[in-house]
Order: sequence, then structure tokens, then C-alpha cells
Amino acid sequence: MRLLIVGTLEGYITAAGRIALQKGAKVAHIDSIDGAMNALRTGQGADLVMVDVKMDVARLVDALKAERFAVPVVACGVGTDAQAAVRAIRAGAKEYIPLPPDANLIAAVLEAVAEESHAVISRDPAMQGTLRLAEQIAPSDASVLITGESGTGKEVVSRFIHRKSRRANAPFVSVNCAAIPENLLESELFGHEKGAFTGAVARRIGKFEEANGGTLLLDEISEMDIRLQAKLLRALQERVIDRVGGTTPVKVDIRVLATSNRDMMSEVRGGRFREDLYFRLNVVTLNLPPLRERPQDIPVLAQHFAAKYSEANGLPERTIGAQAMAMLQAHHWRGNVRELENTLHRAVLLSRGNEIGPDAILLTGAEPAAAPALGTVAARATTAAASPAATSAPNGTAGTPTQALVGKTVAEVERDLIIDTLRHTLGNRTHAANILGISIRTLRNKLKEYSEDGVPVPPPGTEERATA
Repeated sequence: MRLLIVGTLEGYITAAGRIALQKGAKVAHIDSIDGAMNALRTGQGADLVMVDVKMDVARLVDALKAERFAVPVVACGVGTDAQAAVRAIRAGAKEYIPLPPDANLIAAVLEAVAEESHAVISRDPAMQGTLRLAEQIAPSDASVLITGESGTGKEVVSRFIHRKSRRANAPFVSVNCAAIPENLLESELFGHEKGAFTGAVARRIGKFEEANGGTLLLDEISEMDIRLQAKLLRALQERVIDRVGGTTPVKVDIRVLATSNRDMMSEVRGGRFREDLYFRLNVVTLNLPPLRERPQDIPVLAQHFAAKYSEANGLPERTIGAQAMAMLQAHHWRGNVRELENTLHRAVLLSRGNEIGPDAILLTGAEPAAAPALGTVAARATTAAASPAATSAPNGTAGTPTQALVGKTVAEVERDLIIDTLRHTLGNRTHAANILGISIRTLRNKLKEYSEDGVPVPPPGTEERATA
């Protein structure tokens, strides 16, 4: 755990830092926001930023988003000034901690950030075998390729490997190759020198250097442009990188993990992924089974998420009733663990009592299996299935959930599904792509096609605009 304290904290900085050190954190102190951003640019790294509430918390949060530093911010202030706490939370801080610092409170915050929903929770033999293999190869420095459908927990397993490795006390750095525009990904990975391109106002250390001594996760690596793959291959082979605009090679000592939700051999055969890079990454392959193939994980994960979101929303812990659990176990879970988590979060909020009943379980899809060409067409059909027209056919026999779609072309149904999913995610392209089970690149190409045809497309979400 790397803690970066920004500001004076009214003289309590020494006490706060000492408490954090006692809990195993590595603590650094910077007086100003500009100094903190410069420290992050130069590779100092942080897992949590603790900032004096008297500073411009909104400016710090916006700066972190603009430069794509995914670091949670906690505000601190003397006393129990409710207005200061409200302003800090509205500005984007995750928590507000009153000073003088309470050892138990700081320990709880550090523990929450350290766990950060990365605990591996599993009972099913199909997943247990994969985890045993992950633990077996964790102490080595071998590259690992982790594959599986979206939402199966590939990043969670990556962090599990890091925690079990000899590099556990060194940084774990993750970069989502699908979420960063192609023209920025090279700089994100390898860093850049001041003036290397328009907007490069200062030297920026890339993820390779930030992860030096530790582990670098290349999430959704199959979405990386093939031209950048050549530079990545050299970095993996030589353990040397070149910053954009730089003239001096920089040595790095890292272990590389990579994830993909695609069939990598098909990507290689299709010329979309370099074969030599594939074999460089594929020293060990871990294939995570989808949630529908590990049914014993559904009850334990469901109850974990119910407890998590009960606490997060200040509610008594919700238990899951027998009928509700039966619904969960019968569902297909095309969105895997991520879909299950969203379903239980929603159920906690909709539940009328301390037990989650079937009325609080809103499932995305009425059919146990999805149509192969359209992915989650069943999600589109749920509303139609509830209507009288959809529940009975003209001859009085029971209709199917997709009956309301009859008369439309496949392309029209696909378009409506994509647009409706995008509205559901408030314009967030990355989230929508994950729900739909397609790559962010495919989604963007579809949206471009729709826009050119005059179809209104929801604009990007606020957070994506800030990081674009």
C-alpha cells in the first residue's frame, strides 16, 4: 500500500503517517497539488491519496482524471465540519476522515483500499483448479495470459497472482488497453518527454517505469493496435523501453500479466495480433470459466455482494431468500460475475425488508441462453416479454420473450440493443461494451456507422469525456 499525503493536515501529518506506517503502508508527503501530480508523473506511484480538505480537492480529482491516474482520494480535516465533508465528497473524494487521526479509522480505510473488491471468492471446483494453478505459478516471474469472457474476474486473478508472488510488496500497475485511445496508449505505457507532442507539458513516466520492480497488468491486450505491439514485444524481450520523444533507453524490471476476452489464436490467424508477441506472453495460460459453468460460486458470490452493498448503502445486512436464490442459480449470467454484482446491488436497494425476495431480483434477460449473433438480445426482450402481446400468441398459446422483435431485421435489433445499452450506461462506452460482450473498438465502429446513417447516438459519459 502506497499512501501519498497532500497538504499539511493542520500539523497532524506526522501522526497520520505514523499510523499508516504501522499498518504496513509506504508513506510519502507532498505540500501541494502540483507537487503531488509531478510526483505521480515521475513514477512515484500511489494506491491512495490523502488530501487536506482546505486544499482544492476538486482540482486534484480532476487532474487525476485528466491524466488517467486511477487513484482514490480521501479528504481529511480538523474536527467534524459537516460542510467541509460534503464539499469534499461532492468534489470526488471517496471518504472524509476527521482529524486528529483515529488509528482504527485510518486502518479501516487502508484495509478497504487494499482489498478494493479484489478478494477471490470461490467454492466451485471448476474455479478452484484454476486458482490452484495460479498460486502454483505465482512465485515465478513467468508471463501469464489470462483469458475468459468479460466479467469472469480476470483482473481479480491478476491481483491474486501478484499478492502470491515475490513481488507482492512492490507496485501492481494496471492499464486497460481497450479504454485508452490508440494515440495515447503508447505514451501511457512508455511515458513521454516534455514537448514530445502537443499537450506534453512535462515529462511523464509510463506504466512500465511505474511498475518497475513489481507487476504490470496489460488488461484486454488484444485491443492494442498492431503497430504498438512491435514496441511492446521489444520491451518484453529486452526489458528496455523508450519514452515517446526520448533518446535514452530505460531499463525496467517487471513481471507482465495480460488478459483478453478473445480467442487469441483466432486473433493471431486473423493478423490482428502478432504471433511472436502471443508466444512471448503465453508462457502460462489461465482460462477462467464463465459463471454459468461454476454454479457453486453463485450463492457465495451473491451473498458476498449483498453484504457489501448493504454496508455501502448504510442498510442492515440483506440475506437472500430461497426463491430469490433459485432465480439467481437458474439464470444464464452472460455478463458473468459483473452482471451478478450489479443484480445484487440493485436487489439490495429494491428489497423491502432484510430478506431479498424474488420481486427485488431483476434479471437482464428472460431466456437461459443467448442468441449467438446478438449476444444479449434477451435483455432487449425482457420488457416485451412482460406485455400481454408477448405472453400469448395469436392462437392462445404461450409466446416467447422475443416475439415482439418479429418483423425487424437482425441489424435493426442489434442497433436498438446497442443504443439502449448505451443509454442504460449513461453514455459510458467501456461499460456498454462489457455488458454487450464486444470490444470497445467494435462498439465505436458500430456507433460511427449509426451516426453516419443519421441515427442519434448518446454522447460519451462525463467520466469518459474527462479521460479522452
